[in-house]
Amino acid sequence: MPISMYQASIPLFVRGFDSLSRILRKGEAGGPALVEARLAPDMLTLAGQVQRASDTAKGCAARLSGLDNPSFPDSEKTFAELQARIARTVEFLQSVTPDRIDGSEGEAIEIKTGGGALRFKGRDYLLTFALPNFYFHVTTAYDILRHNGVPVGKMDYLGSY
Repeated sequence: MPISMYQASIPLFVRGFDSLSRILRKGEAGGPALVEARLAPDMLTLAGQVQRASDTAKGCAARLSGLDNPSFPDSEKTFAELQARIARTVEFLQSVTPDRIDGSEGEAIEIKTGGGALRFKGRDYLLTFALPNFYFHVTTAYDILRHNGVPVGKMDYLGSY
């Protein structure tokens, strides 16, 4: 049986946020300055990585379901605020039902960028753009914490089974 667009999106995003929330809890011990830490000068801060993971997941769910994409200001400055953003994002994701996303494989998706527009069919958007982008930002958040001495490991990222 083929996997549905819902199964390939919402549960993966929710699980990724569970892992991200767990590693952020460990990061709190490193102090509030870590929220502004980054791996390189031209990369986003830890807060920016969480914000982009949130934007990617909720944007994907909204585009595939035809729902409005909730707008969250990028104003988080503390670990508690980052956790609250994750919670709001997961709440939105969990409100999207399978019948809203399943069948969106062939839907036209367009994302406006500074350099023009990216155009996809729903399945390609999910599998080749949204999921890789989401995991890039979750992984980079993990890397920022790890690089700054937070004791996180692979199982913190992968989560429990």
